[in-house]
Amino acid sequence: MRGRFAPSPTGEIHLGNVWTALLAWLQVRSAGGTMVLRIEDLDPDRSRPAYADKLMADMKWLGLDWDEGPDVGGRYGPYSQNERRALYQVALDRLAAADLVYPCYCTRAELAASAPHAGDQERLYPGTCRHSPVPADRRASRRPALRLAVPDGEIAFTDLHAGYVCQELAREVGDFVVRRSDGVHAYQLAVVIDDAAMEITHVLRGHDLLGSTPRQLLLYRLLGCQAPVFTHVPLLVDAEGYRLSKRQQALSVAALRAHGITPETIIGYLAWKANLIDIFQPVKAAELTGCFDTAKLPGEAVIVDGYELWQV
Repeated sequence: MRGRFAPSPTGEIHLGNVWTALLAWLQVRSAGGTMVLRIEDLDPDRSRPAYADKLMADMKWLGLDWDEGPDVGGRYGPYSQNERRALYQVALDRLAAADLVYPCYCTRAELAASAPHAGDQERLYPGTCRHSPVPADRRASRRPALRLAVPDGEIAFTDLHAGYVCQELAREVGDFVVRRSDGVHAYQLAVVIDDAAMEITHVLRGHDLLGSTPRQLLLYRLLGCQAPVFTHVPLLVDAEGYRLSKRQQALSVAALRAHGITPETIIGYLAWKANLIDIFQPVKAAELTGCFDTAKLPGEAVIVDGYELWQV
């Protein structure tokens, strides 16, 4: 088994990040596998090296280690998407050579006005630039994004937690972006190339990414790569049902650490919320490998309350 944790360095990590990192780590460690850390710093506008450094320090403090990556000063450093852009372009060139991508000149405002919603914060692309000629003045004045021409048909897979998932991409999502108009390769393409190149066999991540998995499976198929086994776990939410985010600084690892919360307390709290232990008590991550079982994980979003961390 080869698994990975692939955070974006856009802020300090919080309990929600640690939740998926811990479960991914336990899935791999319980099987005696290899854990990969990949920093998904693909977006130059939002990613910061300082956040990546802090992220690694927090993971080590929590006892969540990793096994491989570029050798940096005699230690394993994480992989960085920013250093792998040439690989994404090679894959994009392959898709273009097979006539599977086309330029899209639509603006965000135009898409917001014309495209129906395809899901949470997503819109179904109506195929404007695929089916209609683009005026010469627009081609001359705007750099296009590149979209994948999605074929008709279903994409189906069995998730180790969510079960059977089936999506008609052409009808439910439409042609999706594989390179943005600013030249940055899209997440959907980059994550497929990285997981294939790193020979990742198992991906455990948040349920919010379940809907994007069929897009990635299509890219795996078109590029002739082996897809991993997926496990999409429920998200952590606050008392009002909102997903934890980096804006909730009170639940960041840095804030909890500053208030004297120990790494064992954080790990024990999350293991308790994941139904891996019966009572909330401090525990080290390494002590949980014998407890991991995807069948034990909650079926719905998990409510967390920072005040509970002070109860041990």
